[in-house]
Amino acid sequence: MNSDEQLLRGRVYGHDHDDPNPGPLAHRTYATLIGGPLDGLLLDVTDWQPEESDGVVALSTELGRWPGGRALYDPRPEELRTPGHGAMRRFYYSGDTP
Repeated sequence: MNSDEQLLRGRVYGHDHDDPNPGPLAHRTYATLIGGPLDGLLLDVTDWQPEESDGVVALSTELGRWPGGRALYDPRPEELRTPGHGAMRRFYYSGDTP
């Protein structure tokens, strides 16, 4: 695992690596990002409606194929959401876009 990967593990997407509390909060709900440039990050989906977490999400990143572009992640339909707080589902890397 390289240093960029180590910085990302267990951290919430959108929080800086030097944030005093970059990890998940007990009262929030997260999707785990699998693969690609944001592998290991958690995406806060607490306030999302169910239909919002069923499609592709495009997340800004400097680590993808196009710096300043977006990494695309989507859930697998066969994987059900787990109700409650914590990691409720996984989103898998499907590509990059400028």
